[in-house]
Amino acid sequence: MERGLFRSVSTREGNSKWEQSIRRVKPIYKKTDDIRSEFARDYTRILHSTAYRRLKHKTQVFFATRNDHICTRIEHVNHVASVSYTIANYLGLNTELTNAIAIGHDLGHAPFGHAGEEFLREIILKETGKTFWHEQNSLRFVDQCETLPDSEGVERNLNLTYAVRDGIVCHCGEVDETSISPRSEAFDLYSVKESNQCAPFTWEGCVVKIADKISYLGRDIEDARILKVLTISEMKELIRIGRKFGNIRVDEINNTLLMHNFIIDLCSNSSPEKGIAFSSNYLELIDTLKQFNYDYIYKHERLTNYKRYAALIVESIYHTLLNVYKGQETLSELKRYHETYPVLIQTFYSWLYKYSNTKRKVSDMNKYQNDTLYNLDDKKEYIQAIVDYISGMTDSFAIRIFQEITTF
Repeated sequence: MERGLFRSVSTREGNSKWEQSIRRVKPIYKKTDDIRSEFARDYTRILHSTAYRRLKHKTQVFFATRNDHICTRIEHVNHVASVSYTIANYLGLNTELTNAIAIGHDLGHAPFGHAGEEFLREIILKETGKTFWHEQNSLRFVDQCETLPDSEGVERNLNLTYAVRDGIVCHCGEVDETSISPRSEAFDLYSVKESNQCAPFTWEGCVVKIADKISYLGRDIEDARILKVLTISEMKELIRIGRKFGNIRVDEINNTLLMHNFIIDLCSNSSPEKGIAFSSNYLELIDTLKQFNYDYIYKHERLTNYKRYAALIVESIYHTLLNVYKGQETLSELKRYHETYPVLIQTFYSWLYKYSNTKRKVSDMNKYQNDTLYNLDDKKEYIQAIVDYISGMTDSFAIRIFQEITTF
């Protein structure tokens, strides 16, 4: 392995992609004594956002678990950041860029993981003809929904750099090829219409895309073992897999070992000419473990039963809010239900007040300088508001709201 092999193509000043990579849709304020780079600023802007904080109570695989040792979405993104940093640091790539992409890549995940994503996709497709997928929703959240107060206390959108936004929307998709290399052209990121449509714009984005896969396979197996999801025969299958790929004992098939082995293999087999690549043996191991997880973990009966409960929660919240719609009078209509659903109404009212074209109080006119997202005269935009609001929820908050609307 040769350290720093990718230094010449790293996203740094002097790289042909540099100016595009640090470009923002709008300029943002900068303190005269700020010592951070553009990507480091993005990292802290994401770190301070409410969407990032909520990841600690969002599903990775096992819904709303009360076991403190089971992986949540915030632990996952930090695993991805760690793996990305290790790879990028060794290869000579920009670790500040990988850090920012990694902690932001899942901000758009709905409550209840991929199941919640499926429910919201069904709703938005039926009602508006649009689609919903978490990579695109992550881009939507960092671009349009999440805000931070500037130095004068005015709420403004995060307005991240192109390279970070690109890495977020292009992070998903299966790694089923021998290598991955960045695309050459920059384009409107909202032209990306489906997962895995294109490679990221930077080598750092490619690293995060692969680190995402490295980070979850072993961790999901660990959680399944802790929760006693795997049967004796399924554990024997793990033993067989371990013996096939290096005589690894079943008790060694954990996240620490797998991440280490995957990282070393990746660094050993990657080059700017070849791309970010695994050996054929480790690519096969990824596919084998992924199939094992799908067969015995992700499709497990206990998860299937909980999906039905999660679907009921999401659909109940959606229909409760849909029934309140009265065009421009929706905010006034919401107030009528405040005593019945106090938490739901207060939080959704605040969401609409901040992001819709409603008339704000004079005192708030200058406070909210974020983008206006919804025209309340358009029911489809109101439905989009409900979907955005639900997608931002944690598992625990969605359950709390469900209990509020079903309790007398």
